[in-house]
Amino acid sequence: MADVRDAEVTIVGGGAIGCAVAHVLAGAGYRDIQVLEQGELAGATSGQAAGLVGQVRASKERCLLAMASVAVYARIEQETGYPADWRQTGSVRIAATPQRAAEFQALAGVARSAGLEVEFLSTARLAELCPMLDSTRVTAALWCPTDGYLQPHSLVTAYARAARDQGVTFATHTTVTGLRIIGGAVRGVHTDRGTIATDMVINAAGPWAGAVAALAGQPLPIVPVRHEYFVTRAVAGWHSDLPVLRLPDIRLYARAEGPGLLCGGWEPNGHSLDPRGVSIGQALAVAPDWEVLSGFARDFATYAPDVTEAEVREVFRGFPAFSPDGRFIVGPVPGVRGLVMAAACNAHGVSGSAGLAGHVLDSLQPDPSPYVKSLSPSRYYPPTWDWESARAQAQSVYQDYYSLSPVGG
Repeated sequence: MADVRDAEVTIVGGGAIGCAVAHVLAGAGYRDIQVLEQGELAGATSGQAAGLVGQVRASKERCLLAMASVAVYARIEQETGYPADWRQTGSVRIAATPQRAAEFQALAGVARSAGLEVEFLSTARLAELCPMLDSTRVTAALWCPTDGYLQPHSLVTAYARAARDQGVTFATHTTVTGLRIIGGAVRGVHTDRGTIATDMVINAAGPWAGAVAALAGQPLPIVPVRHEYFVTRAVAGWHSDLPVLRLPDIRLYARAEGPGLLCGGWEPNGHSLDPRGVSIGQALAVAPDWEVLSGFARDFATYAPDVTEAEVREVFRGFPAFSPDGRFIVGPVPGVRGLVMAAACNAHGVSGSAGLAGHVLDSLQPDPSPYVKSLSPSRYYPPTWDWESARAQAQSVYQDYYSLSPVGG
């Protein structure tokens, strides 16, 4: 456990976003960066992620962000020497209704406008790629060959090791207790291991990001919403080279985890936390909700009947942070010079970390891109929102993730 120290830039949060930002800023020439993490690196929300990386999105900007992330994952081991355990298996998006098939046509148009390769699969080609599926209910199948999945802990470790090679230091088991602000500017950070001087704090604290922002007197509607999935023991026909599956009509995603199955979904009746009751350092783990998880398994069995016999090996759950409008909160906070947000990733923190870190860097330039400007926390100031409505809206973003009107930042 390294000592805390004074630093020009202090990143709060040692998950995928915090470590990616450290790596990207160091690569851009920032030479005095420290990352503070209350536990172990990737020990909280990032470590609970399913690792799916999909590039088909409802907007061109989000497609491009995801494509930028995939480009990093494909070359990170070659460039840094550290693996992210990236598997470019491709992904198949399954439609069971004409309405969903029409949505896929629109998504394919957006993807192609961004230069992303996609195609609709014939029944025979779908059976070849996904022999474990019962395709009798399939109306359309949209294939993206450059999608895939990775191991979140490996990715965070790769970012952190590369950042260390670039001179970044990490102080784990260090909890932020306050921000030192003088004359409207960040001047330091108080921690349970001492106070440090710093000129910039980048808030990448995941579900605790709202609590960190509150230390500066800058409330932001960053809402932790529960998300969970299960991993089974070996299932006949499943192996690690199969494509990732997305089945929006039953609100599920699935991929192989070795010879087993990883399956998760977006609950129609989500469970969120009141941000005002979430304190820095507070454990957010919850017991598995077996009613929800068994529902996932039952619904997925309509497409893959063999899973009904599978034994659950492990359950993962966490509280990724959502925003009321389903868009990232990235960039400098108005009114506090040196306070920068990298938060509200809406369950895309791991998959979009490389692209999002690039957006943070862009937000620090004199003239950020129009898209990055649109992600600014300034949209929540002055506060015209209220906590109850913000929480309900953020939870709806989660619940409606696979709705026929896609959302996402």
